[in-house]
Formats: sequence, C-alpha cells, structure tokens
Amino acid sequence: MRVTLGERARLSLLVGRRALRGLSGAVGTHPLLRWRYGSTKTDRLVIAPQDLRTADATRAAEIYAGRFAFAGKVVICDRRSPFEMMPPSEEWATVLLNFSWLRHLRAADSAITRANARSLIDEWINAQGSWHPVGWQPEILSRRIICWLCHSPFILQDADARFYRRFIRSLQRQVRYLRGTVNDTRAGLPRLQALIALTYAALCLNGLSGQLRPSARRLIDELRAQVLPDGGHISRNPGTLIEIVIDLLPLRQLFAARNLQSPQAINNAIDRIMPMLRFFRHPDGNFAQFNGMGPTAVDLLATALAYDDARGAPLSNAPHSGYQRIDADATVILMDTGRPPPAALSTEAHAGCLSFEMSFRQHRVIVNCGLPSMNRENWRQVARATAAHSTVTFNDTSSCRFLESKSLRRLLGGTPIVSGPRKVTAERHDDTDGATIVASQDGYAGEFGIVQTRTIKVSADGRTIDGEDAFTPAYKAFDPRKGDEYAVRFHLHPAIKASRLSEGRGVILLLPDKEVWTFATMGETVEVEESVYLAGSDGPRRAVQIVVYGRAREAPKVRWTFRHTPPVAQGARLDRAEEPELPL
Repeated sequence: MRVTLGERARLSLLVGRRALRGLSGAVGTHPLLRWRYGSTKTDRLVIAPQDLRTADATRAAEIYAGRFAFAGKVVICDRRSPFEMMPPSEEWATVLLNFSWLRHLRAADSAITRANARSLIDEWINAQGSWHPVGWQPEILSRRIICWLCHSPFILQDADARFYRRFIRSLQRQVRYLRGTVNDTRAGLPRLQALIALTYAALCLNGLSGQLRPSARRLIDELRAQVLPDGGHISRNPGTLIEIVIDLLPLRQLFAARNLQSPQAINNAIDRIMPMLRFFRHPDGNFAQFNGMGPTAVDLLATALAYDDARGAPLSNAPHSGYQRIDADATVILMDTGRPPPAALSTEAHAGCLSFEMSFRQHRVIVNCGLPSMNRENWRQVARATAAHSTVTFNDTSSCRFLESKSLRRLLGGTPIVSGPRKVTAERHDDTDGATIVASQDGYAGEFGIVQTRTIKVSADGRTIDGEDAFTPAYKAFDPRKGDEYAVRFHLHPAIKASRLSEGRGVILLLPDKEVWTFATMGETVEVEESVYLAGSDGPRRAVQIVVYGRAREAPKVRWTFRHTPPVAQGARLDRAEEPELPL
C-alpha cells in the first residue's frame, strides 16, 4: 500500500523525536554513569504504599522450590539463581525482573517466605543490580520500584542491618536512574507508570521529599494529556484504564498518609476513569475487545470498582474516546466509533473502526478476536487487522496501514499505525422505541474510494438488533479500476454454537443457557467460517464467524438482523427462518 507525503511527514517527525530522546539518554545509559547526578541520599523508608493486586499464596511454595512459572512458561532453577537462567520468553523475563511475584510470597507471610524474598532480591542485586539491558528498561524498572516499595514491610521484617542498607541503596540507585531516563520511556502508559513510580518513591523514601514537587507536577501534566475528558485513555485501549487506576488509588492514599493534599488532577483522573470502567464492561464482567485489550483482569477490575463511590449506570456516549454503548434490558452493545490514536501511542491500536460487540444477559455473543495474555507478538499483527473484528473489510485489506519497516519498528519500539480513518462520524438517537447509532468511516477512501456507513438499531426490549452496512463512493462514483469486494464479519464467542439455515440466508445461534438468537439477511448468502478467539482466559480458542460477502458496485447495502427467539418458539423446527423485517 502506498504511503502519502503527509503520512511520511508524520512518520519522519515521530522517528526524529524518538531518535532525539535516544541521544539525550545515550550519555547516561549505564546507571553507574549516572551515579554522580542527583546525589540526594536516603537512609530509610518512611511509608509503604498498598498493593491492590490479587495474590496467590499457593505460588509461594513453587517459588521457594525454585519453580518459576510466569507467562505460561516454567523454569526450574535446580538450586541456581533464576536471574542466571536463560529466559524461555521475553514475557517470562519481564515478570521475573519486575518482581510483581513478590505479592505471592507476601500472601504466604511466613519467616521462610520473607527469607526467600530477601535471598532473591540479594541475588538480583548481585547478578543484575548494577546493570542489565533488560532489567533496567524503564517499563520493567518502574514496576520493580513500585513492587519493592509496596512489599517493603514484608521484605524488611526480621532483616538485618546489612540487608536493609543494601536494599535502600539499590532502591536509591534505581530511582535515580529512572529519574534520568523517564524521557526515554515510551509514550503512553509506560511513561505514566514511570512518573507514578517516581512519585511513590518521593513519598516513601526519606531524603527524596525535594523530588516530590517536580515528580508530581510531571505526573499531573501526563495525566491531563493521557486521560481524556470522558475518562478514556488516549491510546483507546480499555485495559489501560485498569492499570492506571490500580496505581493511582494507592498513590492518593500515600498523600493522605503523609498529611499532604492529593493533587486535584489525580482525584479528577480517578473520578473520570471509574465510570469508563463500567462503560467497557459486559454483564459477565469482561471488557470489550478493542484496541489491544486482552483477557480482562477481573480481580483487578472488581478491586478498582470497589473504590467507586458513585456506582452509577455506565455512560452511553464517550465522544472523546470514540465509543458508544447501548443498554437495552438484557442486551448490551459496545461500538468503536473513533479514529486511531496518535502515531506515538498507536503501537497496540487495532484497525477495528465501526466494529461492535454484543452480549445478552451473562453471555457475550458478538466479539472481536482480542489479544492473548501470552505469546502476544506471535498474534499481534493478526489481531490488529480489520478482519479480526466484527466489522467490514474491503479486498482483504485493513482500514489502517501499519508500519512495515523492521528497522523503524525497532527504533520506535513497536508497530505504529501510519494512517487510517481520518473522518469518523457518529450520531446517536434514543427514544421510547430504542436506540440507534449511525456511524461512518473513510479508512478505505484513499485506497478503494469507498466510505462505509454502519447503522445499528436496538429495540427498547433488546430482543431485536437491526443493522445496515452501506457503501458509498468517496468521490463522484465508484472507480471501476479499484476493487470493491467486501466481507461483513461477525465473530462469535467460543461459547456460542452456530448452525447455518438451509436456505443459506441465516444462522441459528445457541447460547450456553439454551437461549436462541437468529441472524438473517434480506437476501445475501451467509457463510459460517472458522475464527479464533484470542482473549480467552486459558489462551486462544477455536470459534466461528458469520460472514456476508458482496461487491459494493452490485450491492451497496447489506441489511442484517439479530433477533431473539421467544421461549415458546424455541421448540419449533429451526431448519427454516422467517423472512426478517428490516425497517432501515
């Protein structure tokens, strides 16, 4: 696919900024070279933040036995230090080196687990505490500082003075290094977490109080830039909100414990995020699979929502984040109606514009494929493609262009979106008959000269969903030299069983609780094809998708409907379907 001059200019600007950040940090890449900067000394911890992440005490015995099971990989150390072992995957190394597993040892809370934690920390200080290219990456370093601070009461209980000094000196060195490299951290959540870690340290470590004001000021600026007015995140990844709020809540408590007023920007960010946590949540407790969202950390989500004093109904319209939600009795619709995020924040964003998800009662029916929790790099580009979403693809092409250069991907630390839909509109109408969303996007206008408009109307009782996908020329008429073959896709959750009707224009959907929905079109042939649901809690799972094929010049509109079958009619034969009435 061709890249326009404007796209090249934006990409060049992004690469230039990243290169300048790299040059600015090149002088002090090694932490020992930064030792002479920021000579503030600290000799003790004055307070420890709370860790809100769920722990599993049974895993403490595995760690004590030298069995480190992280990110789906298991390493048995056999009396060797885990920091000397060859990591089986990058994800495994990340979990090991960020020390997030300390919470499992703390959950067991015994003299043995405390001694085990101190021993492993000592091993890390000896093996990698001075320098290691992976262990000192800002994203891993930020999480390690937070974990050490959160679990310091557990770690330091019964510790001798020698270990205490080593622990404090190592923390001081890590904080100083992070402070010098925070500008090199990737934009978005990683940079925000780095600033949160520095603010934690300024509140918790004696002697760093002078760093509190600049750290808090930078954190405030970053929160204002990243948390949108409607509470969404600028990356448009719903899961990012859980990570942010689960770190901000203890930070707010730290300010109160130190008899300091929490910055209003922190309180405002938490207050805006809380309603959005409910916005993205399906009735079964899981988040919708948009823009890099993987399996939902249900335990973290429940913990975060427990701090929500309002506990009101979810929003219906998130215009700044680019999402819509319809609640109609037992039916929930979530729809992506936004543009791709800025290039620097788009390394995990998906080409899923105008895709939607639907759930009925406690069951998700229509989904996007999402991302797995492990082996993400193997699936990332497949999951980001438009074909992995419940929307329309043209000529097997995504509505966004992704950076293809391997060298630039390494420099930028990911694969950003080079271009995508520029004009995305969304209109919503709510009345006594139900709710209607009319949205359009021009992601295919430049390549194929086609604009997609999707209309979704949900009845007031939530039992009928009428939809239409219309394709209009971006200019005066369709260009006959350009392809116009489309595929309207509806990915089904793995728990849904699908049976194609005999005449080929509909599909019977059987939910786990034996409820039945029927999908039908006005005349187009419907196919049931293989799919994969990547965001399962136990890894990728086989699934199916409903697909309607056509050509925009021959059939510029596709009308479809999902209709709940009343219980009385569910006993009838399902080999034929009544012709649906589509009023659109």
